[in-house]
Amino acid sequence: MQLAAVLWGVLATLLLSQNPGAHGSADCSCGKNHFTCAVSAFGECTCIPAQWQCDGDNDCGDHSDEDGCMLPTCSPLDFHCDNGKCIRRSWVCDGDNDCEDDSDEQDCPPRECEEDEFQCQNGYCIRSLWHCDGDNDCGDNSDEQCDMRKCSDKEFRCTDGSCIAEHWYCDGDTDCKDGSDEENCPSDEMTATCSVEEFQCAYGRCILDIYHCDGDDDCGDWSDESDCSSHQPCRSVEFMCSSGMCINSGWRCDGEYDCDDQSDEKNCTSSMCTPDQFRCGTGRCVRLSWRCDGEDDCSDRSDEEGCEKTESPPCAPDQFQCGNRRCIGQRKVCNEVNDCGDGTDEHPHHDCRPRSSEGNCNQNNGGCSQKCQMARGLVQCTCHTGYRLTDDGQTCQDVDECAEEGYCSQGCTNADGGFQCWCVQGYELRPDKRSCKALGPEPVLLFANRIDIRQVLPHRSEYTLLLNNLENAIALDFHHSRELVFWSDVTLDRIMKANLNGSNVEEVVSTGLESPGGLAIDWIHDKLYWTDSGTSRIEVANLDGTHRKVLLWQNMEKPRAIALHPIEGKIYWTDWGNTPRIEYSNMDGSNRRVIADTHLFWPNGLTIDYASHHIYWVDAKHHVIERADLDGRNRKAVISQGLPHPFAITVFEDSLYWTDWHTKSINSANKFTGKNQEVIRNKLHFPMDIHTLHPQRQPAGGRNRCGANNGGCSHLCLPSNKTYTCTCPTGFKKVDHYNCADSLDKFLLFARRPDIRRISFDTEDMSDDVIPLADVRNAVALDWHDKDGYIYWTDVTTDSINRALWNGTNQEVVVDNSLESPAGLAIDWVTNKLYWTDAGTDRIEVSNADGSMRTVLIWENLDRPRDIVVDPTGGFMYWTDWGANPKIERAGMDASNRIVIISSNLTWPNGLAIDYETKRLYWADAGMKTIEYGNFDGSDRQVLIGSQLPHPFGLTVHEDKLYWTDWLSKSIQSADKLTGLGRHTLAENLQNLMDIHMFHRHREKVHNPCAVNNGGCSHLCLLAPAPKASSCSCPTGINLQSDGKTCTPGMSRFLIFARRTDIRMVSLDIPYYADVVLAVNSSMKNTIAIGVDPKEGKVYWSDSTLKKISRSNINGTAHQDIVSTGLMTTDGLGVDAVGRKVYWTDTGTNRIEVANLDGSMRKVLIWQNLDSPRAIALYHEMGYMYWTDWGEHAKLERSAMDGTGRVVLINNNLGWPNGLAIDMAGSQLLWADAHTERIEVSDLNGQNRRTLVTPVQHPYGLTLLGSHIYWTDWQSRSILRADKNTGANSITVRASLPGLMDIQAVDRERPLGFNKCGRNNGGCTHLCLPRPNGTSCACPTGILLKGDGRSCDDSPETYLLFSNRVSVRRISLDTNDHTDVHVPVPELHNVISLDYDSVDGNLYYTDVTLDVIRRANLDGTGMETVISQGLKTTDGLAVDWVSRNMYWTDTGRNTIEVARLDGTSRKVLVNNSLDEPRAIAVFPSKGFLFWTDWGHIAKIERSHLDGSDRKVLINTDLGWPNGLTLDYDTRRIFWVDAHLDRIESSDLNGKLRQVLVSPVSHPFALTQVSVLALFTLSSAVNLKADPSSWLRPPLTSSDSSAHRSKPVSSPLTPFSRLSQQDRWIYWTDWQTKSIQRVDKHTGRNKETVLANVEGLMDIIVVSPHRQTGTNLCGVNNGGCTHLCFAKTNSFVCACPDEPDGRPCSTISGYIPTSPGKGANSTPVPKMIPKAPTDTSRRGPSLVNCTDGNLNSEFCLNTVVTAPHGEGLHISYVIGGVLTILAILILIAAFIIYRHKKSKFAEPGVSNLTYSNPSYRTSTQEVKIEASQKPPIYNQLRYKKEGGVDAGYTKEKIRIVEGVCLLSSEDLYWDDLKQIKHSRGGLHTCIRTDTVSLQTSSASLDDGETEQLLQEEASECSSITTLTPSAITPQRHAQHSLPDTGWASLRKPSTESEV
Repeated sequence: MQLAAVLWGVLATLLLSQNPGAHGSADCSCGKNHFTCAVSAFGECTCIPAQWQCDGDNDCGDHSDEDGCMLPTCSPLDFHCDNGKCIRRSWVCDGDNDCEDDSDEQDCPPRECEEDEFQCQNGYCIRSLWHCDGDNDCGDNSDEQCDMRKCSDKEFRCTDGSCIAEHWYCDGDTDCKDGSDEENCPSDEMTATCSVEEFQCAYGRCILDIYHCDGDDDCGDWSDESDCSSHQPCRSVEFMCSSGMCINSGWRCDGEYDCDDQSDEKNCTSSMCTPDQFRCGTGRCVRLSWRCDGEDDCSDRSDEEGCEKTESPPCAPDQFQCGNRRCIGQRKVCNEVNDCGDGTDEHPHHDCRPRSSEGNCNQNNGGCSQKCQMARGLVQCTCHTGYRLTDDGQTCQDVDECAEEGYCSQGCTNADGGFQCWCVQGYELRPDKRSCKALGPEPVLLFANRIDIRQVLPHRSEYTLLLNNLENAIALDFHHSRELVFWSDVTLDRIMKANLNGSNVEEVVSTGLESPGGLAIDWIHDKLYWTDSGTSRIEVANLDGTHRKVLLWQNMEKPRAIALHPIEGKIYWTDWGNTPRIEYSNMDGSNRRVIADTHLFWPNGLTIDYASHHIYWVDAKHHVIERADLDGRNRKAVISQGLPHPFAITVFEDSLYWTDWHTKSINSANKFTGKNQEVIRNKLHFPMDIHTLHPQRQPAGGRNRCGANNGGCSHLCLPSNKTYTCTCPTGFKKVDHYNCADSLDKFLLFARRPDIRRISFDTEDMSDDVIPLADVRNAVALDWHDKDGYIYWTDVTTDSINRALWNGTNQEVVVDNSLESPAGLAIDWVTNKLYWTDAGTDRIEVSNADGSMRTVLIWENLDRPRDIVVDPTGGFMYWTDWGANPKIERAGMDASNRIVIISSNLTWPNGLAIDYETKRLYWADAGMKTIEYGNFDGSDRQVLIGSQLPHPFGLTVHEDKLYWTDWLSKSIQSADKLTGLGRHTLAENLQNLMDIHMFHRHREKVHNPCAVNNGGCSHLCLLAPAPKASSCSCPTGINLQSDGKTCTPGMSRFLIFARRTDIRMVSLDIPYYADVVLAVNSSMKNTIAIGVDPKEGKVYWSDSTLKKISRSNINGTAHQDIVSTGLMTTDGLGVDAVGRKVYWTDTGTNRIEVANLDGSMRKVLIWQNLDSPRAIALYHEMGYMYWTDWGEHAKLERSAMDGTGRVVLINNNLGWPNGLAIDMAGSQLLWADAHTERIEVSDLNGQNRRTLVTPVQHPYGLTLLGSHIYWTDWQSRSILRADKNTGANSITVRASLPGLMDIQAVDRERPLGFNKCGRNNGGCTHLCLPRPNGTSCACPTGILLKGDGRSCDDSPETYLLFSNRVSVRRISLDTNDHTDVHVPVPELHNVISLDYDSVDGNLYYTDVTLDVIRRANLDGTGMETVISQGLKTTDGLAVDWVSRNMYWTDTGRNTIEVARLDGTSRKVLVNNSLDEPRAIAVFPSKGFLFWTDWGHIAKIERSHLDGSDRKVLINTDLGWPNGLTLDYDTRRIFWVDAHLDRIESSDLNGKLRQVLVSPVSHPFALTQVSVLALFTLSSAVNLKADPSSWLRPPLTSSDSSAHRSKPVSSPLTPFSRLSQQDRWIYWTDWQTKSIQRVDKHTGRNKETVLANVEGLMDIIVVSPHRQTGTNLCGVNNGGCTHLCFAKTNSFVCACPDEPDGRPCSTISGYIPTSPGKGANSTPVPKMIPKAPTDTSRRGPSLVNCTDGNLNSEFCLNTVVTAPHGEGLHISYVIGGVLTILAILILIAAFIIYRHKKSKFAEPGVSNLTYSNPSYRTSTQEVKIEASQKPPIYNQLRYKKEGGVDAGYTKEKIRIVEGVCLLSSEDLYWDDLKQIKHSRGGLHTCIRTDTVSLQTSSASLDDGETEQLLQEEASECSSITTLTPSAITPQRHAQHSLPDTGWASLRKPSTESEV
């Protein structure tokens, strides 16, 4: 075997040596004395004589004979490179790579770089800005050795170190270059669920269903175009792939997979190539002209096989081609040797100069001009680098390096022996002296990704999102100076724009687009250009989309990519239609040229290199990137391999960047050579267009040809080469060189379902232009009115008739109700009437042109009427009817003289047209496929066109032409109207074509008999045939009176029914049933119940969504909301037209209420034992009201109309009793039951029950009139009628009415009856309500009737006021119904805290949205802002009704402030050691101020009203102390704790602490009816004997009544006399959304007062017993100029923080004057009460008179003197001295007392000092634990937040407790639970909270009790000397920022448990 192998090798060698040119050999072997050249690319071998090797001549053509040879030594003047090349020595170490191997730049001393330069490792210096910019500027990449960028908190770090957006992690899209963002993702991916109006793509994305099978790849994978067998979206010259994708039909079976599913190469035969194509061996088809062109187009060289070798491969540039086609080295020419073999390289065949072979390099340099060397005894001349030897072999010629591309990036200047590169403006030469770098920011690749637009940095992995949630973004471009990005969306057919930061997304072009695949921005002239392959156009517009113009439309097939060169004024585009080409023109459309139309298949991307003046494009079919000059010359392929499906391309500096569909990637390569290919980004969703975002891609060097004034053009100024052109928007003609016409004179108007278009006849281009209209869904019929310029159209999707001006402005809906399929439309331009047909209702109707006074003209014997035309000249109208018996009819325009004029040989008679000139009627028949005409009476019928009419639809006539639309041919055509000849296609490839009309301004003048006085008609004047000429008509449902001119005032007998979003009426006065919409000027959301007052002609209705009861006149005017508060679901409504009342049922609140017809004096009649009350019916004469209840136990009930005498009539065999009606004539009660599907009847007592109608599907409303009953049916969507006695003769009154609700029948001519309350309102001051045996008087809700049984107070005596953010409501405590009544305070946004001032009757409240404190009267009047600045979060508010001050807490600023009630004299009282102050309460008679603080250490504190003597009362076992209230009787504090879920109380010192209720879910605010009883000393002594007497059981009712009769202002009112109301404490609860109460003495009898109230906040009690008592500030403000603060037995005066311009004194009775006034003025006496005073410690020194400055000149001259005499009386002096002496004695006694007491203090108890903020005692240490807030923390805020502290202890839980209240959901409850944390451990002992109070004691000792009693006694003694203040209520508990936790988990109660 080994021997055989050796023999075989020898044989093969011999064979190869005999055939040196054999193809496919691995190497070649030439004969002896020959050298074997390298194998060529074509597999050919070349042999040359051996002596030609290493002779310095390129004999092989590839230099292989010179490779590896010893090169000659360079001259002493030259430098010898490592590669043997010789260069000038001066070029060494010049920073330029002249050797081309960098050997001339090695071992060079480092150059000193400048301060603003970076030192490369190779010694180069580059700009510092280029360091770490992603570009290898140094050449050795040393400038890019940078630290990895840190990712932000909102970014995900990829494994390669790059950063992407955090939400891109595991989103199914590979965003990291290495794919690490999609690794280790959860496997259970969420599957997108699409709605019924959406289509789901194969990969899960949802698109609108209308995009399914529309021919566009909206999904991105063509899945929306698969399975579209019934739809052919591809054009006739295209092939549709199985996936739905459309490709060129020539690509079918061409051997290359063009369809994504490869279906274009299935089932192919060998003969699929066209005659002008060649079939490759692979089966692929290529152009026949490519056969034998020397290029491998088939990729298997089959197109180059079998070709005659007419030419040898050309020789290399430095070779000579012999006559025998042999190639030899250039130096062998004229060397006197026959090297060619045929002598053609020597004389005489070649012009050779004589040369001396005997020369010597030492003599005259051998004759060489540069270098000379001896070779084989002969002189051989060579040249320096940069030169080449000429043909004489001696002379050297300069090489023009600039002629070879790639030497320089941009500019190149040739020099003798060298060259110099340079860069255009905006670029700088790199250190290599050849390439250019753009100045400015780092370049960014901006690309469309279908569903988003993204940015990627080309030199690194930075990848960011610019815009997302897009439908199908394809093309894009940017405007760098304006910072805008534009893109086209081929799914929405829109062009959009946004800021480059992704904000401010706007539509630019939204109409008339079909497939906008290319987009380009003219950044110099601010214009937008785009291509549309669907409309086959290139258009231009301003950047905002205005002044849009079709620029190029002729000879366009499928324009795709577009690029602009505004500097040169040129536009370039690709067209990949049947004749693919690349073209350019001027930017005004002129000078159009083709620059490439060969070797193109699918030219997609296009870009311009502005610096090098080249254009680049990609061909997706040919898989190539090519380049050419801007005029198309010097075309060259840059990359022709590795391009599966390139789509878009851009260029920057020396790189090309392109997107590829198949690889889903962005790639780059060198723009000259195509080398250095790199994948920038892959695994993209679907990369589309791409641009380099950099200012140098839009260079600023161009000149704006239009200048600052738009070139003087009125509309568009477009650049044209070096000048500009004024042009007009599409269709508008130019009136001169600069200006365009303001309007169009004549245009063809046609509908296309989704839009309405026009073709202007004023210009020659005849381009169709979309009229910019909104919400055109399915336009069918059209007409126009030249007088006002309106166009009218019908929309059969929205079932409406609309109009707009011809330019699309002033769009409005004319008719939008009671339409089902309006298919025909006609304008009577003479009388301004609108006629239309409705194929759904089978009617012809007419109205004024604005839709008013609508009436039905023809309603009988119509079967799908279609088109309609009117002839005002003759007074006739014509219409087609293509029902079962197709026909064309005629009638007068007033519906008179109706006849059928054509009834035979008709199938689908569609369009109608009248030719007034020839008096002919034309029609198109889509079934007969003809266009015919006849006379107006149908005679002389002729077929005009009977061929090539696939499906004609719309038809119109103008002048001598007939125009029509055709559905199947998708075209608009015209022909001669007389002969049918001269057919011409105006527009094609237009789908969904409908009606067509010619708009012009030369309509025929016609006499108008209605012009004068409306023809004498009161309403409609309609034209009619002669001799009448006109007739009068009335709106639908109204009859014409006997005079034939006047209409009746309105309907007298009619049905009125609710339909959720509107109310309609059906007249019973006319012979047909037509519903008319009540034209109310307000929106309806869910109108349910309805009622009518026939006396005043008003209709009443309830809307359960708007939660209102409204009314209006029957004609729709005088709309008014009569009840707009306190409603939830008003299902039933009854109008007592006799008694002038309105009654309603409310299923949400389970109440039945009554009010006057204007909504006043509203009263709850029934509120107990109601489950779901629905229908209500009234019988005024009998005094009864009836209602149905379809709750769990359905029943039918009755009561008197005042709510008394309630009885259940029927409660068995009922399901859903809906409708209810009373037959007064037959004394019957009728009801409809939707569950039993019956209408039943009984007598008025519920007896004699029987079934009247069964089955009925789902009846709802029920009414009767005359002998018939009428009802609405949900399921059949209809109104039905039957006999009221038998139920027989059932008919459908109206059908196809979804949303039917209540119905009422009205006969306005029937007398109403006798009003029992008619005379003097029945003697009642308020409400008079009928009863069976008379009437009764009643009061509005919550108010008791007085003892006279007739009159009422204006408001309740005692009531609750509460807020729920957007409203303030009242609940009376005088009555038992506890109904909330809205207080009409205006402009409420987020009300938190409330309080009331009973002196002035004002309500005070805080609004944390507006950050204000306001006040108003309870009737809503007098609203004013008292504090408007300096507030952040005002949680607590309290009114001091005695001193006329108000106090508030500000949680945002952590302050407690005070001001006068009018907002003046504002002062900060407490601003230290506050963390989160919340609720606040005042005790004016004791001078105390209380507040809660639920900061990090929750506590309850107390101070005097001036903020002094502050001390902590409670700071243990507290969570979130929210509400706070005071019991003035028992001297106790009550508070709610929303964290510990309980209500507690203590005495005023924080002792005797008791838990009243636990648990409560989440209490917020609380209040009570506390009587401010003024004790005598003996009463207080009783309390001393029994300190817990406040826990006694509640008083009896006799006690309560006795107390009510006793004057409340008496200081001797005994403590034991409490009213029944005083036993309760009330609170609001967030979790249960309710107001609850409990017995405040026992904690029992818990009740819900009001339920289901969202957003409950503060609550207070208003009672005459609440705000009583007085103090020393109660009279004349205590003599203070500004603020007076009462203390226990004294008061202080204080000044505001900001002077208000009035002199202020802190001394009672002293009124200083401002400096500058006369010091010698006489003092003015002023009455001042004598009272002990304390001096303030602070205040301005100049104007405030204090102890310190009392003797200053201003205070001395302004001291108020004694009331009698001019000097001080001696008695005053003596009294003053004695007073001072007494005070000194008391102070001394007090000091001695305290000194003695301190000796007995326990050593373990410390005193409270405010220097210790922890408030710790020495006996035990409190641990404060804080937990991290859960994430929900920041979601739960009730107000807009400003700055937010990050720390927990500072921020608190600023939720306002539940922004969850805004969503009415309970989803946050569990999360909020986590926010509860331990607030300082819970202990059994009570902390020290005042001076020397013992923590170990559970009650007060005797000394403390005595001190308390002394305070109370002195309080009583001081108060009795003053006039009592007016009696009023007060408030305490306030809203707080957060509180959130509402769990009832058991809390640890001892420290050991903690």
